[in-house]
Amino acid sequence: MYPAITQLIPQRPPFLFVDKIIDRSEKSIKTTLKITGDEDFFKGHFPGNPVMPGVLLQEALFQSGAALMAGREGGGLGVVTRVQNAKFKNMVRPGDLLEMEVELTDSISNAHFMKGTTKVLGKTVLVIEFAVASI
Repeated sequence: MYPAITQLIPQRPPFLFVDKIIDRSEKSIKTTLKITGDEDFFKGHFPGNPVMPGVLLQEALFQSGAALMAGREGGGLGVVTRVQNAKFKNMVRPGDLLEMEVELTDSISNAHFMKGTTKVLGKTVLVIEFAVASI
């Protein structure tokens, strides 16, 4: 139904944090990532009490945003230029399924402004606003 994520963005394992596109429109995208517990970052974050790092939760939303922007006129490689209002509300642990949604709120020239939300089992994990420049 949707192109494989690797056809839309340049990231590859082990730095690929989107495994499925659920829905994609002109202004929004819904994606998922299944956290298996075998990810390398769990070896050190934190042994015996594994928690997905917040910076990687943000990266998953950035990658979802990149997939939303893929193929647009004037598109290209998206570079995050601003992150604001990040709120971490719950932890992500092995076995969780991240349900992510990114909305394009505005575009000015090569700057694109987005809002992202990550949920696990309906509970909000992360909300964030970010800007990306197409280069």
